[in-house]
Formats: sequence, C-alpha cells, structure tokens
Amino acid sequence: MNALYIVTTYVVLDDSLKAIGYQDDVRAQVTTAEILTVAVLAARFFQNHHERALWVLQQLHAIPRLSVSRFNRRLHKAQSLFEEVVRFVSQQVARPWLCCVDTLPLPVCQRVRLERCSKAQGKGHLGWCAAKREWFFGWRLHWVCDLRGVPLAFEVLPASWHELTLLQDLLVELPPHTMVLGDKAYLSKIQQQLAWQTGEIYLLTPHQSHMPPLLPEEHALLASHRHTIETAHSRLEKMGVQRLHAPTRTGFLLKLFASLFALTIQALTSN
Repeated sequence: MNALYIVTTYVVLDDSLKAIGYQDDVRAQVTTAEILTVAVLAARFFQNHHERALWVLQQLHAIPRLSVSRFNRRLHKAQSLFEEVVRFVSQQVARPWLCCVDTLPLPVCQRVRLERCSKAQGKGHLGWCAAKREWFFGWRLHWVCDLRGVPLAFEVLPASWHELTLLQDLLVELPPHTMVLGDKAYLSKIQQQLAWQTGEIYLLTPHQSHMPPLLPEEHALLASHRHTIETAHSRLEKMGVQRLHAPTRTGFLLKLFASLFALTIQALTSN
C-alpha cells in the first residue's frame, strides 16, 4: 500500500461523488468517500478483507476511529451509489477506441453446498468454465474493458447464462466506431451485424476453419491485444473475486465493485 494509490483513490471518489450531486450528512464524522476508499484499498491490497484494511488505515491516522460494524452498515447503504460512481469514473478515464469483451466466473460456494447457499439459489447459477474445464456455482461477470483494464461496461448474471446473452447491452454503452475484441464464444455473424447496425461497433473475433480468413491487420490486433482482458482477469483473481467471503449478495457485489474500481485506479497511477 502506497501513498499515491491511497490519495488518488480518495480524491477520485470524493470528486466523483460531488460531480454526481451526492452530499454527506452534516453529522457524519467519516465521509462516504472515506468509506468507499477503505473498500477499494481492501480490494487492492488485502484481497477484499475490509476489517484488515480499516485497521491499517486507522493505524496510519488516515481516517477517524470507526467500528467494523458501523463501517459495514455505511458501506452496504452505499451499494447503488458505489456502482454509479464506478460507472461514472470509468466513462471519464477510459480509452474506448479499442476494447476487449469477456466473462469471468464468480463462484460463491462449492457445488456440494449449493442447496444451502443464500447468495444464489437454483440451477440457473450452475455454470461451466471452459478455461478451467470445471463446473462452478454462482455468478458470471460480463464486462468490457479498454487496453489498460479500465471497465467500460459490466453486468453480473447467473452463471448458466451464455456470453452472447448480454453482449448487445454491453456494446450499446460504447461510443460509435469502437472496435471490440472477443474470443470464439462471441463468434456470431448475427451479433456482429447487430453491433454495427445498433451502435456502429465493430466486433472482431477469431474465425473458424471453414470461414474466410481474417485480414492480416485484424489477426495482428487479436494477437497483440486479446490478452489484455486476461491480464485484467488475473488482477481480479489476485484481489480474491473468485473466493469472496460475503454472507449476503449485497456484500458480494460491493466487493466486486471495489475490485473493478481498483483496476481503474491502478490504470491511473501506473501512467
């Protein structure tokens, strides 16, 4: 944990909350920006362990004294606000001319415990991870990021839903003439035509052997930049998004939002 990352996180959160018109209660001794900063730092440096991050920041005298229970209540109350801030900041700092689209499995429990799971219920949350060749129970993150790993659009759906289910909803949030790189799961002429007709988005995916080959420049783009989102997945995995400890779905989503925001701050501080 370094001072540049801490200060950047707080300043971006504080300015973003003011930009969207949010104001704290005058009686609050700890601002909402400070609460969200703790969550982001917990995702970035402590694998989403809120209590540990809160203790460290209090020892550094970065925030006033605050109990863990009070912190959790304030954070859960700000769930929808946090999601709005993540989307707002991403739109301001992202470079959307060339993006990648993919999904990331978000298990919530072992398959043997799925009948007792409170965060996700039903066979609709049982999905197949082709990369690891294994079944998992939980959710799936559908998202688009730029070449720095900044999320431009994201949604969370049950694990059984296919990658193409939400594709057009993600692409509609991108500016026209954006090129989006995807893997073979997004190979669909109909989806490519819809993306262009709806928002002038060019969806580029690998072709199958019976299809016309890609142009050399298209093949070069896939070879050079397709790994970008895989790198972002690795960063999210290091933050612990695939083994989040959260008793409720709200807590689960809060830690996911904090991890996505941590990617944005990481991109800002690395340049």
